[in-house]
Amino acid sequence: ESRPREIRGMPGLLRMIVAFKRRIEGLFYFLLLGIAALVWLATRATDYGQDIGKETYLITARFQNVGDLRLRAPVKIGGVTVGMVESIELDPVSFQAVVTMALASRFDEIPSDTGASVLTSGVLGDRYIGLEPGGAPDMLTDGDELFITQSAIVLEQIVSKFLFNAGGGNENE
Repeated sequence: ESRPREIRGMPGLLRMIVAFKRRIEGLFYFLLLGIAALVWLATRATDYGQDIGKETYLITARFQNVGDLRLRAPVKIGGVTVGMVESIELDPVSFQAVVTMALASRFDEIPSDTGASVLTSGVLGDRYIGLEPGGAPDMLTDGDELFITQSAIVLEQIVSKFLFNAGGGNENE
């Protein structure tokens, strides 16, 4: 019983070190799981990872404003993805945005008078192209252009119009 004080306290210190090591390992695995979940969300939970197949045909549409529409954004009919945006270019003559879309060839019975709109998923969500089928007897084919289009509604423009027009009411009321 004449042991020095440091040796008597060692088993308690070792237990504390082992417990601390286990906590650090648990934190490490928790962070690793969180990073894996974020990677899964980034790749699977967005429409940009969707595959429409190898068999596609291209159509174009012209818009005054596409907002922040991105490449590989979905093209939808009634909420169902039928294609994706292949390219967005500026026409140097008309200064319109020319959007080229690749549609899956299994959707080959879309009427030629179909309209296209740049829409938003939710209030602040991603932009996509929404197609509204018409009633023409002939169908879209590779290289066709959609002539009925509606440009993106930009939230900042709506807010600024509301703010600047809010004070311009009738003063006699």
